Amino acid sequence: MTQRTAFVTGATGFLGRNLVEELVKADWRVVALHREGSKTGALEAMPVDLVVGDVGERDDVFAAMPDGADAVFHVAGNTSMWRARNEEQNRINIGGTRNVVKAALDRAAARLVHTSSYTVYGYPDEPIDEKSPHLGKQEFTNYSRSKAAAEEEVRRGIDKGLDAVILNPGNIVGPYDDHNWARLIRMVAEDRLPGVPPGSGGFCHSREVARAHLAAVDRGACGENYILAGVNATYLEFVQTIARELGAKEPTRATPAAVLKTVGRVSQWLSAVTRREPDITPEGAYMVCSKKVCNTDKAERHLGYAPTDLATMVRDCANWLRSEGRIS
Repeated sequence: MTQRTAFVTGATGFLGRNLVEELVKADWRVVALHREGSKTGALEAMPVDLVVGDVGERDDVFAAMPDGADAVFHVAGNTSMWRARNEEQNRINIGGTRNVVKAALDRAAARLVHTSSYTVYGYPDEPIDEKSPHLGKQEFTNYSRSKAAAEEEVRRGIDKGLDAVILNPGNIVGPYDDHNWARLIRMVAEDRLPGVPPGSGGFCHSREVARAHLAAVDRGACGENYILAGVNATYLEFVQTIARELGAKEPTRATPAAVLKTVGRVSQWLSAVTRREPDITPEGAYMVCSKKVCNTDKAERHLGYAPTDLATMVRDCANWLRSEGRIS
């Protein structure tokens, strides 16, 4: 059987590294785009063709993407919740997606699998599924707005003949995370969590999200969205799970939303002076104070997506953080 070729953006990131591992296990040839200066040690230990480039630069993407790739996995994204980085976030999330879409069309890629986010559906009061309205463009966080705009770039490509599938992960937890939910784990480990968020969300394991990306190549339908979450839990339940894993004291109640939002505003003011990203921003506080419940039946039926329990996600992330010396 002829070896298939995958082009991956964001390969050195949290989800990207999980995806590359799954591709290598499945005997794909992997061409990975990474920024100059990014940490590539883990990828260099695998049979991966590394190409230096910036997804936000059109020429870099066109030069890096091989002709006729069996799949282009556009995983690169900026997840910042700090408004000081909105311009860069738009350059990566919107401009980068536009570049990948145009290159995939130009290079005759067989399929594009685009990594979006379930935040493109906004934070409605009712549970969401793939038929729910896309409210992300009106959201408070620039992350949601930029990911919603990125999906529009993909759909413009589909209108021009691109075969593309859109995946919408929820809160991804697992190994190789050193910035997103791992920050919450480190805060609990260092006993500096200012409060437990009162909201809720859909959680998913990075490994299963990566496997769903591979499944989307052959089993996803062009133009369709697939929500990847599976465990609907409050952030109090999430923090309690972290505390049990770390042997820390379990909180018994969530912090009022008004308190966390005040911390976010104050931290934002201080960051204007220090020029350092705060642990809690107004956007981050808004997100974790919102309640979100989602349905993943479609991904389970069509992609064989397998939700993982919360304790396993946390344990796998914490074990990696321990192996890296990030927590004791």
